[in-house]
Amino acid sequence: MKTVKCIVSIVFLLAGLGAAAQDPQFSQYYQSPLYLNPGFTGVTPQQRVTFNHRLQWPNLPQAFSTFAASYDIWVNELNSGFGIMATTDKMGSAGWRTTNVNLLYSYKIQLNKQWLFSPGLSFGYGINGLDRSKLTLGDGLEYNNQSLDPDLQRLGNQQYFDFSAGFIMYSSIYWIGLAVNHINEPNMSILNDVTRLPMKFTVHGGARLPLTGGLRTSSRVSYLTPSFIYQSQGNITQFNFGLNYHIDPVFIGIWYRGKPWEESVIGSVNHDAMILQLGMYLDKLTVGYSYDFNISPLATSSGGAHEISLIYEFNTKPLNRGVKKRNRLIPCPTGGRNPGFWGK
Repeated sequence: MKTVKCIVSIVFLLAGLGAAAQDPQFSQYYQSPLYLNPGFTGVTPQQRVTFNHRLQWPNLPQAFSTFAASYDIWVNELNSGFGIMATTDKMGSAGWRTTNVNLLYSYKIQLNKQWLFSPGLSFGYGINGLDRSKLTLGDGLEYNNQSLDPDLQRLGNQQYFDFSAGFIMYSSIYWIGLAVNHINEPNMSILNDVTRLPMKFTVHGGARLPLTGGLRTSSRVSYLTPSFIYQSQGNITQFNFGLNYHIDPVFIGIWYRGKPWEESVIGSVNHDAMILQLGMYLDKLTVGYSYDFNISPLATSSGGAHEISLIYEFNTKPLNRGVKKRNRLIPCPTGGRNPGFWGK
């Protein structure tokens, strides 16, 4: 079993995860809202479908590849949002894959005419494991790539339940949120051992600042959306901040990821990446692309990271047309539709 544990430890080391697992990340975090915070479930009066794909370090032999897809809906009669999300993350040459399916719920509370409070919950089921056929042990080199180590057969897939919670508070201009993922710290070990996935704490916020003409009077709406996100998981922390410039129907943004107040293990400032984002609003569809330029010691050798996002919103009809709206939703200001879009 020591040989197998050594192989698995090397897989974790090459993946940059250390002893504890870490969640994959999206640079376009507001383009994957349900992944960021369950409080975003049903924050618009439309139904919404999202798709995200991230390809990280493509110059390395086995790139990290992450997919996420979600659907959510606002139900006015219940003051609630409901959603479902699926994610899968593959890393390393051994085909290490983690797949999750989550059900999400949020409840909307109108605090006053300007502010809305949206707490949310996420209940998930996941499976974690690697492809044993891609592992080559020492004795396998002698027996036509077939290892005789009986402990190899003990490697399996780990299934687990996951629980997360969060909230956002927002007006038509500002927003701030907090999310706590993996509250139950599920066991991720595939070695009949215990390796807990640490809780992840996320704080995020920002503003939507109209430029000349304002949001309501300009036929071609322009505004800025500065924002930040800070995450902590185990002994790993991450900080992003940046700015998007929107002028319908396009937007462009630049972001920084790193910890400038902290030194890396080699004594340099702990920079990670600069991120360039481009996107376009196409009636009901929002398309985004971003690229991470590494400014860490990895430099350009890793190939950075490519990421695409799709958000499709479509109108929903009330379940009961006779029900009067009791809760006047404020559109979430992080991006997407606005009163001046397409002249509507």
